[in-house]
Order: sequence, then C-alpha cells, then structure tokens
Amino acid sequence: MKRLMLTLFASIIVLAALSSIVAAEKQPTTNDAVAAITQFENNSVKADLAGDSSFFQNNYADNWTGGFSGGTWTTKESMLADMKDTANNKMNSEKITDLKIRVYDNTAIATYTDTYDAMIRGEHRTKTVLSTDTFVYQNGAWKEVADHSSVATK
Repeated sequence: MKRLMLTLFASIIVLAALSSIVAAEKQPTTNDAVAAITQFENNSVKADLAGDSSFFQNNYADNWTGGFSGGTWTTKESMLADMKDTANNKMNSEKITDLKIRVYDNTAIATYTDTYDAMIRGEHRTKTVLSTDTFVYQNGAWKEVADHSSVATK
C-alpha cells in the first residue's frame, strides 16, 4: 500500500512539473513578445495606409473595442464596416513614434504617439494622438483586444 501511495504521489509531482513546463513553453518570452508587437504595430500602420481590413479582421479579437480621440467608442464590426466605406474613410498618411511595450505574462500594453492625416467618417482629420493598445496572447498569437487614443497636447 505504501508503494502504491508513493507511486501515486510521485506521478502527481511529475504531472505538475510537466504541466508547468508545457505552460512555460506556450508563453512567449518578453523579447519575443516585444518583437511581435512591434511588428504588429508597424503592420497595422501599413494596413491602415493600404485600406487592408483583412489585417484587422485577422489580428483583432472578436470583442475588440476602441476609444477614439474624437470621443467615440467603436467595435471590431463597426471599424471593419467603416473600412469598407472608402469614400468616407481613408488614411492619407500615418506615422507612429515613441513605441514602448510592456509585457505581463500573456498580456502586453503598447503605448505610442500616432500622427495621421485621414478622412474618417466623412470628416478630414489631421491629428497627433497618444495611443494605448492592449494585447492578449491566445492560441499562439498576440491579439489586440482594446485600444484608446487621446489628442496630444503640444
């Protein structure tokens, strides 16, 4: 009986250790996360300029929300609909600077300054905004789950 209990206890310890190893392998390193999110943010600008809604369809979480500097909230669905309306929505120029990324296990926060010239919902806007994007690592990929921007002061 002691031998059976000892074997069972040892098996539990081994399974717990293996579970930790498997979980650790699935978590990206901080350096990998920073590189992936830096690439993500740069690709986001390219997609904006190209009007490529597939980037956002594939890389934003389904329940993504955005708070824009114009004082409105939007969802992934409404943002994608706006991108299809190219007569009223077009990015003419965009540049991000001061990109900083902080990683917390499977969550990351990117902050940056975004300067753009665009037609948004039929209104021409030229702004510099401070932006914060929130990411979650899910199923082997970083997904943006939320962003928020506010107008930068000089």
